[in-house]
Amino acid sequence: MQKADKSNENQRPLILVSNDDGITAKGIRELVEAMTQLGEVIVVAPDSPQSGMGHAITIHMPLKARKSDIFKDLGVEAYECSGTPADCVKLAKFHLFENRTPDLVVSGINHGSNTSISILYSGTMSAAIEGAIEGLPAIGFSLCDYGENADFSHVRPYLLKIAEQTLKNGLPKNIALNVNFPARFDKETQIEQTIKGAKVCRQAHARWQEKFDLRTDPYGREYLWLAGEFVNPDKGEDTDEWAVNNGYVSIVPCQFDMTAHHGITHINNEWNIEK
Repeated sequence: MQKADKSNENQRPLILVSNDDGITAKGIRELVEAMTQLGEVIVVAPDSPQSGMGHAITIHMPLKARKSDIFKDLGVEAYECSGTPADCVKLAKFHLFENRTPDLVVSGINHGSNTSISILYSGTMSAAIEGAIEGLPAIGFSLCDYGENADFSHVRPYLLKIAEQTLKNGLPKNIALNVNFPARFDKETQIEQTIKGAKVCRQAHARWQEKFDLRTDPYGREYLWLAGEFVNPDKGEDTDEWAVNNGYVSIVPCQFDMTAHHGITHINNEWNIEK
C-alpha cells in the first residue's frame, strides 16, 4: 500500500476529501475542483458506492487502498479504498498522511439530501463526523438531487465560502457541519431555482416511514426491498428541511456525543435504582 508523499511540506492548507458515492461520482469531482482553490487536496474515497453505511468501519476483513490517477488532470493525489467513508478518514489520518495532519476534512458532494434523521444513516456525514472525532474541522456537503448526473454548478460559491470560513475561523472542538444545498431544478416543475442564501439551522424532527416490498427473483425465491417515504411533522422554520425546501443552503452543526442530558435528569429524579 503506497503512502502519501510527505517529503514536500506545503504552506497551503491540507484538505482531505472523501465521500460515500465512490471515487468516480460526479459530486466528489465537483468538490475536489473547488477545494483546489483553497489548499492542497488529497482524496481518500471508497472504491464503490457506500451510501447508507452510517458510521460503519471494516473490522472483519482486510482493508485495501491503492493510488488512483482519477484526478491527475487536476494535479490531485488520490487513493481509492475498499472500506467505508469512516475507514477512509481513519486510513488517511493514521496511515497515508502519517506525519501530516489535515487542516480540513470535507465529504461529498453527496447525490441526495442528508437533512434531518438521514444524518444517522449517511456515509457522507460519517466521514465528516470521523474527522470531528479526530479533532479536525470537518464538513459534509450534500445536494438535494439524487440524479447520477445532477447539476452542481450553482453550489460552488457557497461551497467555497463555507469551507473558506471554516479554514479561517475554525469550528468548536468535535463539531462537524452538515451542509445541504437545494437542487438546481425543482423536482416537480423543473423550474430553475436560485439559492437565496444560507441559514444556520437545527436538524428537523422528521423520519423515514419504512415499509418492505416483498418481491420474487427470477428463480421464484422471495426477497425484501426496503422502501418508504419521508415524513416531516416538524413545521419549524428554523430547520434544515425548511431551509432547503425554501431555497436556502442549510448548515447544521453536529456532534457525535449523543448523551441525552435531560434523560439523565429524568432518570435521577424519577427512577428508583438501588445503589
